[in-house]
Amino acid sequence: MSVDPAAFTHLNVRLSPEGALPAGSIVEVELDHGRANEMGSPLLDEWEALAAALETGPHRALLTWSRRHSSKGTALFIAGADVTERVGWDDARVKAHVRRQRAVLGRLRRVPVFHVVVVDGVALGWGTEFLLTADYRIAGPGARFGLPETGLGIIPGAGGTSELWSLIGLPQALRLGMTGEQIDSREALRIGLVQETCDSNDVGRERALALAARVALRSPTAVAAFKQGVLDSVGVPAADRVEGEARAYERCVDHGDAAVGRAGFKAILSGEPVAWPERG
Repeated sequence: MSVDPAAFTHLNVRLSPEGALPAGSIVEVELDHGRANEMGSPLLDEWEALAAALETGPHRALLTWSRRHSSKGTALFIAGADVTERVGWDDARVKAHVRRQRAVLGRLRRVPVFHVVVVDGVALGWGTEFLLTADYRIAGPGARFGLPETGLGIIPGAGGTSELWSLIGLPQALRLGMTGEQIDSREALRIGLVQETCDSNDVGRERALALAARVALRSPTAVAAFKQGVLDSVGVPAADRVEGEARAYERCVDHGDAAVGRAGFKAILSGEPVAWPERG
């Protein structure tokens, strides 16, 4: 199953056209929904469907970004969760919904493609937590990050409590979650929440597309095996990390990608495209 843009009502999904790269190599999601790109149940349905398609489809990279602005001109990435839909919900439904949020973002984190996120707007709560699904993060001058949840009587429940510390360290995670302080792109870069800054949203998108294009020329099996090997090595003993790397390498050999790489070695070094097998 591959990504079908027509299957998405709320997410604006596009596939890269056929050209220098295989058609559909890059899946682009431009956030443009609701009042402020807020995340509610319909969006969770579509992110889950997108993750399922990325798990099995031929795609190599995912780019998520937004150029949406509020009526007052404020740039928006994801302003947070859609709390208005929860009016009238009982506690059990709220808890089940947040568990589902956590599961969907966790699934998106593991998709076997290179996920780049460009943020040049408000990314609060769920918006900051969404960054945990990315492999690489770029922030523009309008980016604002923060975790306001403890001021609302809750905690960041979609990875901001359990996972954010692994990206920015314990002190910074505690600072953001306990104070609710908002930070800009420069501070986000300093603490490791993002990996690059850019001068504008368009510049960030072009940089993300350039990174995605590099991935799209590589073996999809090797890219997927590498990502899985890296993520699976987190928090496990050294012997398990080494064994996981061995399995990832042998996956490339068994699927035939290593042989294709050897046969096309000179062409690959010169930058020519190679007919890789479908991801295995």
